[in-house]
Amino acid sequence: MYKVVTKRFLNDAKTICLFEIEAPYIARHARAGQFVIFRLDEQGERVPVSVAGYDREKGTVTVMVQAAGRTTKMLHTVEQGDYISDIAGPLGKATEMEGLKKVCVVGGGVGCAIAYPIAKEMHERGIEVTFIAGFRSADIVILKDELREVSDKLIICTDDGSYGKKGFTTVFLKQEIESNIIWSRPQFDRVIAIGPDIMMKFLADVTRPYGISTIISLDPIMVDGTGMCGCCRVIVGGETKFACVDGPDFDAHQVDFDSLIKRAAFYKEEQDEAAKHICHMTGGKRNG
Repeated sequence: MYKVVTKRFLNDAKTICLFEIEAPYIARHARAGQFVIFRLDEQGERVPVSVAGYDREKGTVTVMVQAAGRTTKMLHTVEQGDYISDIAGPLGKATEMEGLKKVCVVGGGVGCAIAYPIAKEMHERGIEVTFIAGFRSADIVILKDELREVSDKLIICTDDGSYGKKGFTTVFLKQEIESNIIWSRPQFDRVIAIGPDIMMKFLADVTRPYGISTIISLDPIMVDGTGMCGCCRVIVGGETKFACVDGPDFDAHQVDFDSLIKRAAFYKEEQDEAAKHICHMTGGKRNG
């Protein structure tokens, strides 16, 4: 059993919640870009979620979870001091940072929570970080202060203009690339994009003409997290890869986004139906 030592909502809409969980082994070994898989109880489904932070001295790992499906909504009912059944990890490969000097990190929605620890570690290494954070509206904006602390330049934009600049991340990424060209050469060593699949697809289209290395973090359908089930397969460079062991980071210019988006929607009807289900014993909340 793993104790929840901290819980707090990150936005006004209360759709994204931070959990700090006692998990000493994971805290000792976790690195930016990796993920964990949790279960609320012995009958619960396995849900992958990115590591948003860790404290090696306290022995805790932090995750930021958006209430989307049934299990993540149930997780939001867990309170500080409660326990969850399992949390396994760290899983996946850490984000590569060697040799980088100037990077643009782009986060979309809850993707900012995944991108934050990557930007933080890069900033600590002395890498110059421009961070573009995009949200639909002001009520779902998260991590404003935290992102400012780890960025040399921070741009927050919303689709409706209710907070920060009005517009999409693709527009501001192109502007930043164009303003950082010297002698016809882009100055960003790499762009790292994390968010909805469609956003990452269009961001890859932005960077491709400039020849800028672009890395994305994928979270396809996943079950065991060890490469055995094959559920998280993605097509990269014409080859089948498993996001849990080969990723979650991949070259955005090599990813087959059409098949990725199609697979992500494969169980949408079943997920929507499951999210409506109310347990008559618990009223939709977990026991304990």
